[in-house]
Amino acid sequence: MNIVLHEPEIPENTGNIGRTCVATGSVLHLIKPLGFVIDDKHLKRAGLDYWQKLEYYVYEDYEDFCRKHSGIKMFYATTKAHQTYSEVEFGPDDYIMFGKESAGIPEEILVDHEDTCIRIPMIGDIRSLNLGNSVAVILYEALRQNSFNDLNRAGQLHRLSWK
Repeated sequence: MNIVLHEPEIPENTGNIGRTCVATGSVLHLIKPLGFVIDDKHLKRAGLDYWQKLEYYVYEDYEDFCRKHSGIKMFYATTKAHQTYSEVEFGPDDYIMFGKESAGIPEEILVDHEDTCIRIPMIGDIRSLNLGNSVAVILYEALRQNSFNDLNRAGQLHRLSWK
């Protein structure tokens, strides 16, 4: 799977998302401008020692990303979507875009992709979840739909054994 962050602003969120990408074998795509530098200590602290294991790419802007990835299947996570993330079918190599924390994905992008815009259901007038949580919720649904690919599905105790 591929996670795309459009102009992320908070390094801790991106660090946590990077860690989730490493844990799931997903690729992280970052579209500038970024609200931090890649070597930001907060970014690396949130990603712990996983950041060096992360496969990630940085793009100058949305147009640069589109030029380098024509023909892909992209879902756009937004609170403005008509359908929920559980109502679509994800393929194993799909891309899921998330917008910046303060404003989401620009409507100029969304308006051209109404059929692939997806949302996480929430009650009342809650605007959104934390970006890292949103990525995890949707990414794990996409992975579930693809039988979790090569992810380890069996856990082990550290000190004891299961009976």
